[in-house]
Amino acid sequence: MRGAARVCKRILLFALGLYLLLALSLVSLRWINPITTAVQVQMRIEALFARKTYHKRYDFVPLKRISPDLQHAVIASEDSRFYQHHGFDWVEIQKAVDEEDEDRPMRGASTITQQLVKNLFLTTRRSFVRKGVEASLVPVAEFALGKQRILELYLNVVEWGPGVFGAQAAAESHYGVAASALGREQAARLAGILPNPVRRKPARMNQKAEIILGRMRQMGW
Repeated sequence: MRGAARVCKRILLFALGLYLLLALSLVSLRWINPITTAVQVQMRIEALFARKTYHKRYDFVPLKRISPDLQHAVIASEDSRFYQHHGFDWVEIQKAVDEEDEDRPMRGASTITQQLVKNLFLTTRRSFVRKGVEASLVPVAEFALGKQRILELYLNVVEWGPGVFGAQAAAESHYGVAASALGREQAARLAGILPNPVRRKPARMNQKAEIILGRMRQMGW
């Protein structure tokens, strides 16, 4: 029994130490731009095992060099209450629960903050452990980083196509322009591929782009 207790204690201490390390790393991102992310590493490893050619494009740029239209389009598409909630959108979570009770497919309710934490430290693989770690780090991100830095980090690390990470690489890859030069419709089309950037293409996002543009107008953008 004592041996089992010691093992459990060590596991708990390891888990606590790992969590503190992740939390401190998250706080440091207030001033330091990430060199890479867990999802970027995951995609490279998966390509290696699949024996696929993989070229990563990742160029971190400040928020002021990202088109306001893209900022607004992503918020309108991914997290319309981004500036109102504190990391969790309980309205969307309740909607997701209600729809599941009605035997409809579970809808996504992750906020930009949750998605940022996942991209930085976790993977795209779904699990209760991942969700638990993600949920525990979200309040740290909201408190330590603030909304503008969270948005800046998210727009720079999120995947916009196979090996394409960040708004700058996305703008150059899909439209041949800098992130600051993206127009309103281009921004809406890019925002439209975010739920599934590996399979979706901006050129095919006609209907989704119209929906996003409509949401932007409703939000005063």
